[in-house]
Amino acid sequence: MLPVRDLIGQVDVVLLTLDSLRHDVALAALEAGETPHLAALLPGGRWEERHTPASFTYAAHHAFLSGFLPTPARPGRHPRLFAAAFEGSRSTRELTFAFEEATLPAALAARGYRTVCVGGAGFFNGQTALGAALPALFHEAHWSPAMGVKNPGSAAVQTRVAAERLRALPEKVFLLLNVSATHTPTHFYVPGARRDSPSTQRAALRTLDAALPPLLAALQARGDALLVVCADHGTCFGEDGYWGHRLAHPLVWTVPYAELLLRGQA
Repeated sequence: MLPVRDLIGQVDVVLLTLDSLRHDVALAALEAGETPHLAALLPGGRWEERHTPASFTYAAHHAFLSGFLPTPARPGRHPRLFAAAFEGSRSTRELTFAFEEATLPAALAARGYRTVCVGGAGFFNGQTALGAALPALFHEAHWSPAMGVKNPGSAAVQTRVAAERLRALPEKVFLLLNVSATHTPTHFYVPGARRDSPSTQRAALRTLDAALPPLLAALQARGDALLVVCADHGTCFGEDGYWGHRLAHPLVWTVPYAELLLRGQA
């Protein structure tokens, strides 16, 4: 486990959520060499298999932003990187960044961080009261239709906006980037496809990987960063008769995960 308690205040903190990305899809793309930029980040060059705390975007991100990140897909009591204080917590350890505030953005803001949300899925679009609830947790939130799930070029737009903000801000930053490309619909990433599938989601993931270099360069130019890359949940494409998510299926609950200290080049 990374010594997060000691890192806070010294490094940027980035949560990159690959919306709806299945563990098996991420693994297949990695093994085929289709995601070289992600592969270079992953500890040991591998995704860790984990279980998400929730089955859809809104609930999963609320959990994440209170310190409940996906847990290792194996029995045991697993320590957490971040933890909002509450009586009876058994997953807070000496290296955990524990805080009294209700959310991680509030805790980091209280410690001098600028909190930035770059949204993707509809729960980040700010166009309804519900779509504004998660963005309201941050100092600043960015979303446009070009960042949304309907734009095949969304990954490049999102990473560009995130990189611009990182270059502009002098203080330490907490960045949440919710990647929309891997969320349905993904069929338009494969010419001729008429229905979403593991193959179309895998193609969407390739667009995200290709869009990562400007974001990583902007991060490393600032110094070191604590980087968590994971899916918020998976999704079904007809397996066992199930489609979509917000349902209890192993393909929804099982997600790819990585945590690392990205060394800067400043």
